[in-house]
This record gives sequence, structure tokens and C-alpha cells, in this order.
Amino acid sequence: MMIEAKHRFSLVNAQRIGFVLILGSLCMPLTAYTQAPVQAYPNRPVKVIVAFTAGGTTDILTRMVSQKLTERVKQSFVVENKPGGGGNIGTEFVAKSAPDGYTLIMDSVGPIAVNPTLYKKLNINPLTDLMPLIQIADVPNVLVINDSLPIRNFEEFINYAKLNPDKLNYSSTGIGTSSHLSGYMLSKRLGIEATHVPYKGADALNDLMAGRVQFMFATIPSVIQHIHAGKLRAIAVTSLKRSRSLPNIPTVAESGFPGFEAGSWFGLFAPKDTPAEVITFINKNVNAILPSLETQFIREGADPVGGSATKFSQFIQKEYEKWKVIVRDSGAVAE
Repeated sequence: MMIEAKHRFSLVNAQRIGFVLILGSLCMPLTAYTQAPVQAYPNRPVKVIVAFTAGGTTDILTRMVSQKLTERVKQSFVVENKPGGGGNIGTEFVAKSAPDGYTLIMDSVGPIAVNPTLYKKLNINPLTDLMPLIQIADVPNVLVINDSLPIRNFEEFINYAKLNPDKLNYSSTGIGTSSHLSGYMLSKRLGIEATHVPYKGADALNDLMAGRVQFMFATIPSVIQHIHAGKLRAIAVTSLKRSRSLPNIPTVAESGFPGFEAGSWFGLFAPKDTPAEVITFINKNVNAILPSLETQFIREGADPVGGSATKFSQFIQKEYEKWKVIVRDSGAVAE
């Protein structure tokens, strides 16, 4: 009986010890996991996509911001150009990227606020498939004319347009761009006839300087050097307030057409479902570096903005609603 009792006691203890060992082994991975340090963002290089060619306004501003971010957070922000499709190719690439904060895009009014109406079908919806992080800058369009025209100010431009209804052609960087739609808006407000001549990229500016077309709405960074050199004459800007880059050039609004506002803006976006801490990190650090870029931005023709991600999101929705009406009214359809 004693032997049998001892045997039962040993068996029960062995079962208890085995259960404790099994339970311990199950708990160890969980404990190790919860105690593992969380790697701070960013712990590897961040790609910043530009949906347009190198050397343009978007590219220039992106490289300025990326360089400053690299210096501030001690991690590389690498710019990569993915042009094509009016900005849709690069925008779609980012929208379909992993929402981990390591693929961002510096995007603009065209792909975000204009293209959803301009294009009959997009593979993504930039208004819902991207998350606004921060608005970087406002870049007004400037009405520029060939220097050979006998026009010195906006009033003379109106008079010339009305006296020469068959002699005005305006170039743009493509159908549905802010360059095109600004020209359409102005022609409608002035009640003048002007023929739109769409180009691809820099050819629009080249033909303006060659005198093949008479005027153009261009982003200030793309023409500011030509204005200062006297190769183009600036007549008016499309922002509601005068641009700090061209403070002596009046706005269209103050020249007798209140409410006239058209132009470009630029901001950083991430794929939807990007963690909130990443959004906060980018917004906080870009807001911190923008003051140091103010002089450079203004020299290039851009006005730095900054602010919260929520504010930027609200601004985008208003821009989409505004451009939707203008695109439909103009009849513009992307080719």
C-alpha cells in the first residue's frame, strides 16, 4: 500500500510539473514579444515620390523638403520621379504601396483635385486612397505674355484682347492642367475669345517666348527667372493676395475681378491606413523645417504653408469641389 501511494504521489507531481512547464513555454514567447522594443519611425530610408519629371516645380520643392527632413531626423528621405498620365502614375503607385510610412508622395492640385473629374476612369480615388499629411506650399499662376506685345498691365491686356479677338492664343502644359483651366477661367470672366493650344511640358513656355502664342498662365517657379531677365512680362497673379515672390505684380482679383483664384498647391500624402503616429511625425517635422525654407521658397516662387493634417484635408475637399465645376463647365476631358 505504501509503494502504491508513493507511486500515485509521484505521478501526480510529475503531471503538475509537466503542466507548469508547458504553461511556461506558452507564456515565454508572449512575454518576450511584449517586452521587445518597438523600433522608432523612420528606421530606414523613406521614398518620396514625385509624379512629374525632374526639374519642375514639384520636384524642386520636394528636394528642398526632403533634404531638410534628412538633416533633421537623421534618416534619408530619397526623392524618386515617376512621371506620366498627368501625375496619375506616381499617385497610383503610392496609393497602392504599403501603408507603413516608407513611401510618401509630394502631390499637387492636378492629380488630387482636378483629375478625379477630368479623367473618365482612374484606377484609384486620390481623395480616399491617400491620406493628407501637410500642405507644403501655395504656388500661384502668373499671367505672362511675350515681351513683343504692346501690353504693360492688366488693363491694357483686356483692351488688347477685346480689340484683337482673333489674335490671342494661349499655351498650357496640357488639357485640364491649372495652366489650361486658368486661361479658360480668365477668358470667360473677361468675355474674350482666346484659342487654347495645349502642349506637353516645357514646349508651352518655349513657344510663348518664341512668339508663337501670346500668353500663358504658368506657375511662378517655372517662369520667375525669365521674368527677372526681361524675356517675359508678368501681368497678374491668380492668388487672392499678391505673391511674396512677385510683390509688384497685382492679382487678377484686385484688377477688377474679385474672387478670381486659380493656381497650384503642393503637399505630402501617404497611403490610406498609414498609422497615426507616422502622420503626426511627418506633420510635426515638416512644420518645424518650413521656416528655414521660407527664403528659398519665396525666391523660387512658392509661399510656404504648413499647418495640421486636418486643415489640409479640409482644404483639399474645397479644392476638389471648386475644380469639379470648372472642369465640367470647360468641357475638358483628358486624352
